[in-house]
Amino acid sequence: MRKLLLACALLIGAVLLNGENHEQTKETLVVLKTSAGEITLKMYPDVAPKAVENFTTHVKNGYYDGIIFHRIIKGFMIQGGDPTGTGMGGESIWGEEFDNEYAPNVVFDKPFLLAMANRGPNTNGSQFFITTAPTPWLNGGYTIFGEVVSGKDVVMKLEDVTTGPSDRPMVDQVIQKALLK
Repeated sequence: MRKLLLACALLIGAVLLNGENHEQTKETLVVLKTSAGEITLKMYPDVAPKAVENFTTHVKNGYYDGIIFHRIIKGFMIQGGDPTGTGMGGESIWGEEFDNEYAPNVVFDKPFLLAMANRGPNTNGSQFFITTAPTPWLNGGYTIFGEVVSGKDVVMKLEDVTTGPSDRPMVDQVIQKALLK
């Protein structure tokens, strides 16, 4: 009887510990509900903890709700995250710019990567972009902090809109709601 109780206790302990580990390794996902459909993004907290914290906190606070993709360049990327819609605005959750973050094995070698937009080294705020092609010339200049895991067709649909001056879509492409999944 003692052996059976000990075996049950060990089994319950193992199940509980496994559940704790599952929680620690749970992926952070963000859903962008856009005027073109939904895009699900997987965050890279081990690669870019500051960028992930900044982005997910903005998501929790509703910062991106109603913001447009203000710059779209076919064969390159879609860009959003500026509450002014001009490409000149936006700030981090800390109220100041933050440094770029890099990992040697995380590079712009494929489409559908999520990265911080900036105006030079260490000038990250709230703007972000999603690549639509490999963009190796961006390596070392921009923080990659996630990737598209579903809704790639939506990204491509957004990329295909007609744009005007400054690569701005002729019809607003809106992030209606951003939320943590």
